[in-house]
Amino acid sequence: AYDEAEKVWTVVVDRVGQRVTLKPKHIVFATGAYGPPRRIELPGVDSFKGELLHSSQYSTGEKFRGKRVAVIGAASSGHDVSVDLWEAGAKVTMVQRSPTTVVKSDTLMDVGFEIFSEKALARGITTDKADMIVPSTPFALVPKGQRALYDVIRARDGDFYTRLSDSGFSIDFGEDETGLLMKAYRTGSGYYIDVGACELILNGEIKVKSGVGIKSLTPNGILFEDGSELEVDAIVCCTGYQSMNETVAAVVSREVADKVGPCWGLGSGVKGDPGPWQGELRNMWKPTAQEGLWFHGGNLALSRFYSKYVALQLKARMEGIATPVYGEPSNSRT
Repeated sequence: AYDEAEKVWTVVVDRVGQRVTLKPKHIVFATGAYGPPRRIELPGVDSFKGELLHSSQYSTGEKFRGKRVAVIGAASSGHDVSVDLWEAGAKVTMVQRSPTTVVKSDTLMDVGFEIFSEKALARGITTDKADMIVPSTPFALVPKGQRALYDVIRARDGDFYTRLSDSGFSIDFGEDETGLLMKAYRTGSGYYIDVGACELILNGEIKVKSGVGIKSLTPNGILFEDGSELEVDAIVCCTGYQSMNETVAAVVSREVADKVGPCWGLGSGVKGDPGPWQGELRNMWKPTAQEGLWFHGGNLALSRFYSKYVALQLKARMEGIATPVYGEPSNSRT
């Protein structure tokens, strides 16, 4: 709980079985890029006789050896879980509910993240320099560059995409053809960096059911809207995660979670990222609507770079340096 008068939090923690009360001025939620599991409505769920779990509950495919398993979801978690199940000896079908942006890992490293490569280092672009160059581009300008990048990627891997589409897997590159990075910023969903799963799909080792909605679960599996049924022994729902502020709802309060609002997204207007345009990522690495509450998360590159700026903002407040916040009255956050 936050004391608006004293400007401090009361935090009760369990330290080796002992309750300890802390009184910090700031709390940083660094609990990963996302919040609690996102679960989807599945009519008939009570009738299904097999095992049903979310990917957050999945740990190993060993217990599914020899069993028929449906993986609902075709983004990063869906691919990773499908591969793990296949390696464990399960018979896997990936249920793809919407198109996925797929990029081969070596392609992304060669043309997407070249600025972090050994070649860039040889040109004098150190990791620190690259970390400064990448975020220096305003988000409003990033889509244009990403569209150009994906023109190159589609040309380079055209045969790969043709084969993947012919296998029944549905591909897209975002509503405005800006690809994986903008999906990551805007919605944190709908993409996969291929490190092997696609070859298993192309070879038929991992089956794909795409383009047909789920009507309901049945005692023995999944009934689709086209009348077909997939009989399975287990279903793993790789349906993603909610926003980080939902973690705040569980730890602090619903009121504070709603006060700060969702994390990530730019207000781009695409599905899952409604406007208005924000100009920067919602709530990430900066002051939020709740004084003394911060969010930190992202991949390695984002965490490496922005952790410094979270630390600097906290240090400035500790030292009593003026920290005016854009859009607020002239008073400073301290």
